[in-house]
Amino acid sequence: MTLILKTEGLNKTYRLGGFGRARQVQALNDVNITVESDRPVVIAIVGESGSGKTTLAKTLLRLETPTSGRAIVYDSVVAGAGATPSKKEFLGLVQPIFQNPFEAFSRYRPVDAYLNETARRVAGLDESQAETAVADALHNVGLDYGEIRGKYTNQFSGGELQRISVARALIPQPRLIVADEPVSMIDASRRMIIINLFKRLRDEQGRSFLYITHDLATAYYISDYVAVMNKGEVVEFGKAREVMSNPQHAYTRLLLDSIPTTKSRWRPRPAAA
Repeated sequence: MTLILKTEGLNKTYRLGGFGRARQVQALNDVNITVESDRPVVIAIVGESGSGKTTLAKTLLRLETPTSGRAIVYDSVVAGAGATPSKKEFLGLVQPIFQNPFEAFSRYRPVDAYLNETARRVAGLDESQAETAVADALHNVGLDYGEIRGKYTNQFSGGELQRISVARALIPQPRLIVADEPVSMIDASRRMIIINLFKRLRDEQGRSFLYITHDLATAYYISDYVAVMNKGEVVEFGKAREVMSNPQHAYTRLLLDSIPTTKSRWRPRPAAA
């Protein structure tokens, strides 16, 4: 079994307000998650706004420094005490996909320039190799390099831009992709394109995903494991089918009860390995 993700006593405290009126907010409160598997997985982090799930994503992406504790991705300590990978090594291990694809690229620069820059600076490829890597990454998300080259953000839909974001994340061939609410800004009719793309990349390309979402329906559909967060704590964690079909925590049951249903909430599917 391979250690894919482990957080050990992960805490993040923010200090808000000025002198005399300062208060502390515990965004992460002793978060402990361990995922071991003999194959790549999708791990969903679910919860309402303010639950701490985005802070967890930012900590894993080194955009926030934990107050205490540490995080391990594929046996490398990526955050907290003992973090070892250099920035370049880290970006070859972990890549992000952010919520708003229109903010991921400047409207004044062709989007393929970002992909080529990632191939050269992060993956360390020369110009010819970079072009091949970009073309391959775009092909893996169902896009053609010739139709992307030289175009700007206003020439794409949100769904197309998000697929370009996924392609950019694939170029360094990371082992884990952290996707923070990746479909919340996309038209509902196109959301499943991205969700199914993640599943295919897990199964065919061997990429693991940390999928941050408030949407429990897509979390169940795509995920192997689910962690439910509330007020900075992981209140329930386990295999997706088990957590969603037989929730043990009152907060998880509350989230599930808020989803519109017909006769049943979930369709049966094989248990995750």
